[in-house]
Amino acid sequence: MSKQIIQTVHAPEPIGPYNQAVKTDNFLFVSGQVALKPGTNELANADIIEETHQVMQNLKSILTAANLDFGNVVKTTIFLSDMELFSEVNTIYAKYFEGDFPARETVAVKGLPKNANVEISCIAVV
Repeated sequence: MSKQIIQTVHAPEPIGPYNQAVKTDNFLFVSGQVALKPGTNELANADIIEETHQVMQNLKSILTAANLDFGNVVKTTIFLSDMELFSEVNTIYAKYFEGDFPARETVAVKGLPKNANVEISCIAVV
Protein backbone atom coordinates (compact mmCIF):
# COMPACT_ATOMS: atom_id res chain seq x y z
CA MET A 1 0.00 0.00 0.00
CA SER A 2 1.32 3.40 -0.95
CA LYS A 3 0.53 6.42 1.20
CA GLN A 4 0.86 10.09 0.25
CA ILE A 5 0.35 13.01 2.62
CA ILE A 6 -1.64 15.89 1.14
CA GLN A 7 -0.85 19.33 2.51
CA THR A 8 -1.80 22.80 1.27
CA VAL A 9 -1.35 26.34 2.57
CA HIS A 10 -4.85 27.09 1.22
CA ALA A 11 -6.45 25.19 4.11
CA PRO A 12 -5.80 25.52 7.85
CA GLU A 13 -2.80 23.76 9.30
CA PRO A 14 -3.71 20.81 11.51
CA ILE A 15 -4.16 21.75 15.16
CA GLY A 16 -3.03 18.33 16.37
CA PRO A 17 -1.01 15.26 15.36
CA TYR A 18 -2.76 14.55 12.05
CA ASN A 19 -2.54 15.54 8.38
CA GLN A 20 -5.00 17.50 6.27
CA ALA A 21 -5.45 14.41 4.10
CA VAL A 22 -3.90 11.06 3.27
CA LYS A 23 -4.09 9.50 -0.18
CA THR A 24 -3.79 5.73 -0.41
CA ASP A 25 -4.42 3.57 -3.47
CA ASN A 26 -7.69 4.95 -4.90
CA PHE A 27 -8.90 6.84 -1.84
CA LEU A 28 -8.35 10.24 -0.27
CA PHE A 29 -9.21 10.54 3.42
CA VAL A 30 -9.71 14.19 4.40
CA SER A 31 -9.53 15.08 8.08
CA GLY A 32 -12.39 16.94 9.69
CA GLN A 33 -12.34 20.63 8.91
CA VAL A 34 -13.70 23.45 11.03
CA ALA A 35 -14.05 27.05 9.88
CA LEU A 36 -10.47 28.12 10.58
CA LYS A 37 -9.25 30.69 8.09
CA PRO A 38 -6.09 29.41 6.34
CA GLY A 39 -2.92 30.99 7.70
CA THR A 40 -4.64 32.12 10.90
CA ASN A 41 -5.98 30.66 14.09
CA GLU A 42 -9.29 32.51 13.66
CA LEU A 43 -12.70 30.98 13.07
CA ALA A 44 -14.92 32.43 10.35
CA ASN A 45 -18.02 32.23 12.50
CA ALA A 46 -20.06 35.42 12.27
CA ASP A 47 -23.00 33.04 11.71
CA ILE A 48 -23.55 29.40 10.76
CA ILE A 49 -23.73 30.31 7.07
CA GLU A 50 -20.25 31.87 7.05
CA GLU A 51 -18.92 29.04 9.19
CA THR A 52 -20.27 26.33 6.89
CA HIS A 53 -18.96 28.07 3.75
CA GLN A 54 -15.48 28.28 5.32
CA VAL A 55 -15.54 24.58 6.22
CA MET A 56 -16.54 23.69 2.66
CA GLN A 57 -13.86 25.99 1.20
CA ASN A 58 -11.26 24.30 3.42
CA LEU A 59 -12.38 20.90 2.15
CA LYS A 60 -12.34 22.18 -1.44
CA SER A 61 -8.75 23.44 -1.04
CA ILE A 62 -7.58 20.07 0.23
CA LEU A 63 -9.39 18.22 -2.55
CA THR A 64 -7.83 20.60 -5.09
CA ALA A 65 -4.36 19.92 -3.66
CA ALA A 66 -4.99 16.24 -4.43
CA ASN A 67 -6.24 17.13 -7.96
CA LEU A 68 -9.81 16.22 -7.03
CA ASP A 69 -13.09 18.05 -6.45
CA PHE A 70 -16.44 17.50 -4.74
CA GLY A 71 -17.47 15.20 -7.62
CA ASN A 72 -14.92 12.68 -6.29
CA VAL A 73 -16.39 12.67 -2.76
CA VAL A 74 -18.19 9.44 -1.88
CA LYS A 75 -18.71 9.88 1.89
CA THR A 76 -18.94 12.77 4.33
CA THR A 77 -19.48 13.06 8.05
CA ILE A 78 -20.95 16.22 9.54
CA PHE A 79 -20.58 17.02 13.21
CA LEU A 80 -22.81 19.76 14.64
CA SER A 81 -22.76 21.47 18.02
CA ASP A 82 -26.57 21.53 17.90
CA MET A 83 -29.06 19.73 15.63
CA GLU A 84 -30.96 23.03 15.38
CA LEU A 85 -28.24 24.04 12.87
CA PHE A 86 -28.99 21.09 10.57
CA SER A 87 -31.22 22.90 8.07
CA GLU A 88 -28.90 25.87 7.50
CA VAL A 89 -25.78 23.69 7.26
CA ASN A 90 -27.57 21.31 4.90
CA THR A 91 -28.57 24.17 2.58
CA ILE A 92 -24.99 25.47 2.27
CA TYR A 93 -23.48 21.96 2.03
CA ALA A 94 -25.79 21.04 -0.88
CA LYS A 95 -24.53 23.98 -2.97
CA TYR A 96 -21.05 22.44 -3.22
CA PHE A 97 -22.20 19.27 -4.99
CA GLU A 98 -23.49 18.81 -8.53
CA GLY A 99 -25.64 15.84 -9.40
CA ASP A 100 -25.33 12.89 -7.07
CA PHE A 101 -24.62 13.52 -3.41
CA PRO A 102 -22.20 11.40 -1.39
CA ALA A 103 -23.26 9.05 1.39
CA ARG A 104 -23.38 10.89 4.70
CA GLU A 105 -24.25 10.96 8.35
CA THR A 106 -24.83 13.99 10.53
CA VAL A 107 -24.47 13.86 14.29
CA ALA A 108 -24.70 16.34 17.12
CA VAL A 109 -21.75 16.32 19.51
CA LYS A 110 -21.03 17.86 22.87
CA GLY A 111 -18.13 19.98 21.60
CA LEU A 112 -15.91 20.65 18.59
CA PRO A 113 -12.36 22.01 18.30
CA LYS A 114 -12.07 25.77 18.83
CA ASN A 115 -15.73 25.80 19.93
CA ALA A 116 -16.80 25.50 16.30
CA ASN A 117 -20.42 24.76 15.42
CA VAL A 118 -19.72 22.53 12.42
CA GLU A 119 -16.97 20.12 11.38
CA ILE A 120 -16.99 18.04 8.19
CA SER A 121 -14.71 15.24 7.01
CA CYS A 122 -14.83 13.34 3.74
CA ILE A 123 -13.59 10.39 1.75
CA ALA A 124 -13.01 10.78 -1.99
CA VAL A 125 -12.12 8.36 -4.77
CA VAL A 126 -9.20 9.07 -7.05
